[in-house]
Amino acid sequence: MGAESRDGGDTTSPFLAAEHSNLFVAEDGDGGGRSNGGVHASVDDSRATAVLMLSTFVAVCGSYTYGAAVGYSSPAESGIMADLDLSLAEYSFFGSIMTIGTVIGAVSCGRLADLLGRRGTMVFADIVCIMGWLAMAFSKGAWLLDLGRLLLGFGICLFIYVVPLYIAEITPKNLRGLFTALHQFITSISIGATFFIGSIISWRTLALIGAIPSILQLAGVYFIPESPRWLAKIGKEKDYETALHRLRGDNADISEEAVDIKDYMETARISENNFLQLFRRKYAHPLTVGIGLMVLQQFGGTTAITFYASSIFELAGFSGTVGTIAMAIIQIPVSALSAVLMDKCGRRPLLMVSAGGTCLGCFLVGLSFLLQDHNKWEEATPILVFVGLLIFSGSYGLGMAGIPWIIMSEIFPIYMKAVAGSLVALVSSISSWLVSYSFNFLVEWNSAGTFFMFSTVCFLTVPFVAKLVPETKGRSLEEIQASMTM
Repeated sequence: MGAESRDGGDTTSPFLAAEHSNLFVAEDGDGGGRSNGGVHASVDDSRATAVLMLSTFVAVCGSYTYGAAVGYSSPAESGIMADLDLSLAEYSFFGSIMTIGTVIGAVSCGRLADLLGRRGTMVFADIVCIMGWLAMAFSKGAWLLDLGRLLLGFGICLFIYVVPLYIAEITPKNLRGLFTALHQFITSISIGATFFIGSIISWRTLALIGAIPSILQLAGVYFIPESPRWLAKIGKEKDYETALHRLRGDNADISEEAVDIKDYMETARISENNFLQLFRRKYAHPLTVGIGLMVLQQFGGTTAITFYASSIFELAGFSGTVGTIAMAIIQIPVSALSAVLMDKCGRRPLLMVSAGGTCLGCFLVGLSFLLQDHNKWEEATPILVFVGLLIFSGSYGLGMAGIPWIIMSEIFPIYMKAVAGSLVALVSSISSWLVSYSFNFLVEWNSAGTFFMFSTVCFLTVPFVAKLVPETKGRSLEEIQASMTM
């Protein structure tokens, strides 16, 4: 079996998704043997034990909270603006302030996961998110509403970092892809459910419902084991072997996997993790790829379209309820398809197809608004917006939603992954805030031009991927990182 990095123990590499689903997959230490590192081959234990499945279920409750937070602002927009008498600027600030919370979370999630552990970080995120949902549900004015949304942004950033990290660290390598893909799948279901439920209940009730997954996780986290790799990192050798036994089954042979984890931790302790080193010339290529994909992802319009889908449909003369529900539904099978195709077709083809589809979707939406401005085909333009946003939503879920974070986890060396992940997450969060805050003003200025700009960014993503992004399918992390930092 080919060589593979011990990246699963990297507990300080933050990652964020976007609205979307973002999806940074932390590599675990179950890979094959290194010819030069003395690391043993891992046991190929394909069993999905009851404890492993329970642990994954509890963890993805955080994924559901993330999806609910992302999907909340669109169905709640009209009710909040009417009940609290908010102006467009005030609601734009509310919609975008969550990304300010994710900026704070982006620079602290790795350290918190190291300090509190994976389970402890989930508990902390649950408490923060519950406080955020309650503040929004009982707000009487803009300030408490914004505070709740800010807390929610911070909490979900912790979730989108620690949930895939925890799942990747507890699963054997042959199940890791499937189990980590559940994060994006549950997120898509959550966004769809929030769109649907939000169309039939009040925004305050929707906020209260949003707190339920965090309450469930808060109760369930005490019945699941801590990450063996985190336990090994802090020197609890007996505890991490006990956790491995619980996850793999009492009769499983964990000796080789336990040695792999221990060897990796010894290597990680002597690795440098200096922020200034990230800007050396040897890291220019991976840094360009990592930051470039995040900027293109956000300025391609994903945050704006997800946050304000309902108002976009209504602006075009189409039902906001029907449109947002349809967008959410299409995400579910597409997310499942992406998980199946990722290791078969490769990252690059999926990214280019995804970017091409989002380009087409935004172009159709921009064209429909342009026709409306010139009073042409007025009967057909609402349908054109509907089709365009469905194409965008489906195409985005196929690749651009999660693959940029996966690639980011693969291209940076382990000793630079923490600082690189922090920087990339920070750029992603700031870009997301800029797009989400400015979107309503851009649409008032020129609705057609706004979507043509998004379409242009999506179009530019295709040559960027073709020229700069490496194909990582079927290659060990050592091979990828060596080729990127030569």
